[in-house]
Amino acid sequence: MAQSCDLIPYRTLDPAIDEAVRRQLATGAKSPFATADDAVLRREDNPHDQGTVMRPAFARDIEKILNLPAYNRYTDKTQVFSFVQNADISRRALHVQLVSRIARNIGRLLGLNCDLIEAIALGHDLGHTPFGHAGERFLSACFHRRTGGYFNHNVQSVRVLDQLYRRNISLQTLDGVLCHNGEFAQQRLNLGDIDSFQKLDETVALCIADESTIKTLRPSTLEGCVVRVSDMIAYLGKDRQDALAMGVLDDFAVFESSYIGADNGRIINNMTADIVNNSFGRDCIAMSEEAFADIKRAKSQNYEEIYLKEGMVDEAENIVEEMFEEMYARLLQDLTEGNETSPLFVHHVARLCELSRTITPEEYLSGEPNQIVVDYLSSMTDNYFMALYDFFFPNAPKAILPRDYCWDLRD
Repeated sequence: MAQSCDLIPYRTLDPAIDEAVRRQLATGAKSPFATADDAVLRREDNPHDQGTVMRPAFARDIEKILNLPAYNRYTDKTQVFSFVQNADISRRALHVQLVSRIARNIGRLLGLNCDLIEAIALGHDLGHTPFGHAGERFLSACFHRRTGGYFNHNVQSVRVLDQLYRRNISLQTLDGVLCHNGEFAQQRLNLGDIDSFQKLDETVALCIADESTIKTLRPSTLEGCVVRVSDMIAYLGKDRQDALAMGVLDDFAVFESSYIGADNGRIINNMTADIVNNSFGRDCIAMSEEAFADIKRAKSQNYEEIYLKEGMVDEAENIVEEMFEEMYARLLQDLTEGNETSPLFVHHVARLCELSRTITPEEYLSGEPNQIVVDYLSSMTDNYFMALYDFFFPNAPKAILPRDYCWDLRD
């Protein structure tokens, strides 16, 4: 029975689980199902990538990711609301931090490897497009029309880490990034079977060739499973807060809940408690039937009350879709014609090869042209995309006015 969000209690750990967690934390013990640092697998067995007391194996992944040029661009990429010049509204940079915080807390209580959790969380959206999931749909459509393949941000995130910047990121981190998609809720996440780089590469290729493959992915570590469910926890309540601030919602009264609550604080607290209660000491990440039913309802309500109404890019969605097609076609033309004065060569290819340090222009340009265009477009921030569109099409009639801090004060 659904009830007012104010009546949903802040749930706690079951007494027996609480005591077991306390004992584990006091002794520093780890779950028998945690990923050990010495289990790390990398493509290259570089001595300088070996874990030490000062810099454990997966902590090295964290530092590699934080220092990637692509990480900087989280700051100006849409989470849900595009064309908003307001630092109070979440951008993707905040989202990945929230995912990391929620996941590390769950991982700490379960006795998992929190370095691996942080690495996966910080890297999971590096391949995301400008304009959030709307941009992802538009770019995938452009790519599919020309190649028959599909673009998905999780696959692109792996490409950024593993192929474009080649920082020798661990298999475990890449697996968690690839399989993180929080759009597909599961009551119980059993472990996947990506246990080698050959299997990873095969799975990436399948995701590009067949869009339905994404729905079958399961992280191969419990740490990856925790990040996946935390991705969903992180956006459900926070998107509601942003929708309230944007005027899309008047209050939370439109949301019904019988277990996890409707506001951000309750959702995070109650889902954390429920997952730990149902996952401690187990080789899977699970939630109760009550929590699973409620989180599915919460996702559905977010779509009805926020995403479908606001449309990710609001009333400008059709215009942005046209912009993606025009930009894609122009960049692909510049590439096939070898126009080295194009921003694709000057801004993307040259910069990528300089900062990657392991890839040459000749090697990169020998790849599939559409993939190169996708690499460039998906790397852009919202503002970069708009600036480049204005550069290519200065006389285009398309105009999108962002909502600034005072938009609600004007007539």
